[in-house]
Amino acid sequence: MCVAFLLREGVEGPEVLLGFKRTGLGLGRLVGIGGKVEQGETLVEGAVREIHEETGLVVDGADLTAVGVLDYLFPDEPSWSQRSHVFVGRVWQGEPVETDEIVPAWFRVDQVPFTRMWDDAKRWLPGVLDGGRVAASFTFGPDLATVVAEGPWPAAD
Repeated sequence: MCVAFLLREGVEGPEVLLGFKRTGLGLGRLVGIGGKVEQGETLVEGAVREIHEETGLVVDGADLTAVGVLDYLFPDEPSWSQRSHVFVGRVWQGEPVETDEIVPAWFRVDQVPFTRMWDDAKRWLPGVLDGGRVAASFTFGPDLATVVAEGPWPAAD
């Protein structure tokens, strides 16, 4: 899995592109742009493809910076467990468009609505948006929504 956060300088300060998820895992949540890396793709190639598929934006892989790795563990729904590689980008072509999977929207970095995101995001995304890196694991409880344990990466291989 890969997830990318595109950043730009907005009129009132730095902004990040997030998307309202319309299908699949995360339906109804606000998420980063990304998804599954296909067989034969590198992580960067997967991120570039996912950004284009979900937003219509064209990104050169050389303009994405790898900033971390996250393990998501769902003991009550093991098929949801995954490792996600996190990227940040500041250069692209085009304007984001709504797709079948994502409704993209820009948010001021200091006003990201974390209550509309997965529970883990508030624990690591502010640091990444501030130029940091992340390496962590998050275990979700029986409700499949609440983080019940947090630890260093890697949780498991």
